Amino acid sequence: MQYRFIEANGICMNVAEQGKGPLVLLCHGFPETSYSWRHQLASLADAGFHAVAPDMRGYGKTESPAETDQYTVFHLVGDMVGLLDSLESETAIIVGNDWGTTVAWQAALMRPDRFRGVVALGVPMMGQPPIPPTQLFPQTNDALLYALYFQVPGTAEAEFERDVPTTMRKLLYGASGEAGPRQENDGTPNPFGMVSRRDGLLAPLPSPAQLPIWLTETDLDTFATAFVESGFRGGLNYYRNLDRNWRLQASLNGKTVDIPALYMVGERDVGLSIPGMRELIAAMPGLVPMLKEPIFLPGCGHWAPQERPQQVSTAILDFVRSL
Repeated sequence: MQYRFIEANGICMNVAEQGKGPLVLLCHGFPETSYSWRHQLASLADAGFHAVAPDMRGYGKTESPAETDQYTVFHLVGDMVGLLDSLESETAIIVGNDWGTTVAWQAALMRPDRFRGVVALGVPMMGQPPIPPTQLFPQTNDALLYALYFQVPGTAEAEFERDVPTTMRKLLYGASGEAGPRQENDGTPNPFGMVSRRDGLLAPLPSPAQLPIWLTETDLDTFATAFVESGFRGGLNYYRNLDRNWRLQASLNGKTVDIPALYMVGERDVGLSIPGMRELIAAMPGLVPMLKEPIFLPGCGHWAPQERPQQVSTAILDFVRSL
């Protein structure tokens, strides 16, 4: 796995890449970096593909614009198109996890001429809601949904950056398949659920004495080092553009994703504990006409590329080869 800097869409992006052949672009989520695709980079390269995983805008060693409004989905999709241009590749398969999945879906929606297939992990394709997203999110006098907690600049940053290694240990473990059952209202601490206004997000999350087998201390240190250097503001700014994205994407309302697509999700993904999420997954064929049969990964949590590297790599390769 090699790293280099590439100018794309007006910013300098740090990308990990491996192999030669048709391009497969891998988009990570929050809080991750390109390192989260370490297993898929190797598998794709061994199979004859050029695998490229950028540190997304605001993450790792990639440039992090100061203005919050520079993190809309149009900027993020523009970054991916800019990477294709800089890599002199006419088309690519795009793969995403977590926020990277949102970017992948939107890239497939907006630029089917540049992306000829999409693999989405965790986050289903969803239609335009009738009102801005933050008006739909639940909150009480005592707690609010994590995406609302992330809205005020400085609040989540202060909590997460107080002790970055502990933050990463809690977030990565807390959303993993090992952290406990994932059913609606089962009481399992969830980093992407409701957040106490008094205690913050991290307090109720377990800090395991021993990491799960898929996450070594070296892996954890790699992530922690990256966020010590970059801070969390860039990644949190993605959430701070949810309502802005809603307004900007009005012209795309009703448009379908008209390229081949594959959806995967861990059966213990924290997202599945959100009320209505399984119904959204079931409704996806109406938004993604060329969607293949979804894959549910037993015992797997939110970090499927790391938790189930072989299964995820095999599914991506089978899909890519089918095209």
